[in-house]
Amino acid sequence: MSSKTPSKTPSRTPRTPRRSSSGRTPITSEADREQALRDYKVTIEYKHLKQHSPSGVYLIPSLNSLRSFHGVIFLRRGLYTNAIFKFTVELPPEYNDANAWPRIVFSNNVYNPHVNPETGELDVQTAYPNWDPHRHYLVTVLTYLKKIFYMKTFGDNVVANVEARDLSRSDPAMYRKNVEKCVKESSRSLTLNDPGCTIKFIEENACHEVLKMKMKDKLRDPATISRGLILDLIKEAKAEGEKKIKEKEVENAELKDNSIETAT
Repeated sequence: MSSKTPSKTPSRTPRTPRRSSSGRTPITSEADREQALRDYKVTIEYKHLKQHSPSGVYLIPSLNSLRSFHGVIFLRRGLYTNAIFKFTVELPPEYNDANAWPRIVFSNNVYNPHVNPETGELDVQTAYPNWDPHRHYLVTVLTYLKKIFYMKTFGDNVVANVEARDLSRSDPAMYRKNVEKCVKESSRSLTLNDPGCTIKFIEENACHEVLKMKMKDKLRDPATISRGLILDLIKEAKAEGEKKIKEKEVENAELKDNSIETAT
């Protein structure tokens, strides 16, 4: 009888994870899966904001990070009436875990006992000492952000701007003056946009001014409004506006030349 030697099973080389059609390597480690779940929850929260964001508060994601947002709040009543404050929201990598607070920093000067006057950061941890991801969300902190501008009294636990807190008690009239100054500054600094900001404001130019005047004059009767009429008004406003801009540039150049001649 001939003895047969058992055949050897060929050794297999470890397979590398297949890439998806998008070119991304599948998530393999437990840590990666947990982080992907956190990121997914952030997208769900942002989607929820579209219908539940506080009125006057707008938030747009950054182009560079899923966890960075640019926001703006328009205040229409109360002590801060007509104020427009821009801010950023930064979510830590562990956001959606317990005590992983979002960080909100105002871009312009905000005079408020709940806002640090040096850094512009909103004191979130005093309002939420224990951040619970099952109870607290982006909409929660944005609602609080709006609420601080309508508060009339401030407890001893408000320590972000102690000077403003104490002034609101000792000299309410001076406190109001400081707030009014802050509101005026917010309008003047509105068109100063931070690099990479996804919410940008631009100055109204001469063309816009001319168009507004023409629309007020020509579009008084809704029955006469047509697409062709509006397009004609836009063309006229553009031509007249560009003419005004050139005239202003010439005027500024002449003033500059005159000031140089006077100096020499």
